[in-house]
Amino acid sequence: MAEVNTGGGGGGKHQKKRAKKLSTRIDMTPMVDLGFLLLTFFMLTTTFSQPKVIELTPPIKDITNPTKVDTTTLTLLLGKSDTVFYYNGLLRANHDSNNILQTDLSDNGLRKVVLGQNQFVLNSIKDIQTQHNANKLSDTAYARLLDKAEGNKNARFVIIKTDSTTKYINVVRALDEMNICNIGKYSLIDASDDDLKMIADYKLTHKK
Repeated sequence: MAEVNTGGGGGGKHQKKRAKKLSTRIDMTPMVDLGFLLLTFFMLTTTFSQPKVIELTPPIKDITNPTKVDTTTLTLLLGKSDTVFYYNGLLRANHDSNNILQTDLSDNGLRKVVLGQNQFVLNSIKDIQTQHNANKLSDTAYARLLDKAEGNKNARFVIIKTDSTTKYINVVRALDEMNICNIGKYSLIDASDDDLKMIADYKLTHKK
């Protein structure tokens, strides 16, 4: 039991006698109990901050095998600058005219490219988002239908390739764009020698 006692001091031998002052006793037990109850309540009801993680799909086996890459595949090549090189399907290793194009990591760059090539999924989830906004779908059902649409066989599969000069922040920005653009299937691997050669050819051909 927690308590606080306050008592009056005694007088000296020759001091005038005074009326005895009764001590005051304050029981602190209820206050201590209340403090622990409040602490327990806030611990149980407070939402703790969730760790921020980036979901990443491991690369599929034999990613360089032509049978594994089709027209639904978009490949992004990140270098040391904020420039992004990209191509659809298989890389056309032609020194005169390869199929590599160039953009940047801005909203009007990479995001515009990815959104433009992911129209199949965006059209599929439009009705799902409308129903969810109208509270006709629960959060669980919405997440399940969204995953199903993003994982459709006709949905865009994005391969993000990096080399030894790629900045970490640019990798994170590219991965963020995958979530913003509703890309459900993407992977991160190293750029091949052919990729680097074709980028060099592109820079040489488009040199100003």
